[in-house]
Amino acid sequence: MARKVFYSFHYVPDNWRAATVRNAGVVEGNHPISDNDWEQVKAGGDTAIQAWIDKQFIGKSCAVVLIGSQTAGRKWINYEISKAWKDGKGVVGVYIHNLKNVEGKQTSKGRNPFSDFTLGGVALSSVVRAYDPPFTLSTYVYDHIKTNLEGWVEEAIEIRGRY
Repeated sequence: MARKVFYSFHYVPDNWRAATVRNAGVVEGNHPISDNDWEQVKAGGDTAIQAWIDKQFIGKSCAVVLIGSQTAGRKWINYEISKAWKDGKGVVGVYIHNLKNVEGKQTSKGRNPFSDFTLGGVALSSVVRAYDPPFTLSTYVYDHIKTNLEGWVEEAIEIRGRY
């Protein structure tokens, strides 16, 4: 049975890339929210957004942070990373900058979002793994993620269990 995960990503530039990973079907992720529904959630302000995120985490064992060029430092990405860790869930990052978007374009590699957090005085990035597929061709990147994501999630859950 596939693990249930929460996918965290910067929506506007990376929703197509995130859908590509999600559609691989390797692990069961949170269902995408429609643009109309998301607009309704956003209209409720920060409290509504936080409540929506919190609800999405129910029954999930790991947060998979899909790292694009602008992911690190975003308010809600930071909240999702923090929540996952505090709730005892696995946390893993996957760089997606070399996956093509809807326009067939790749982007630049973003910085590691886990570097913004500390755990016992050390950067969370020294504990939480962030995988950067060793390919530049989008189809190879996709295949690498599809082949390895399940193992990365299991490793993240194991790592979290040690802290």
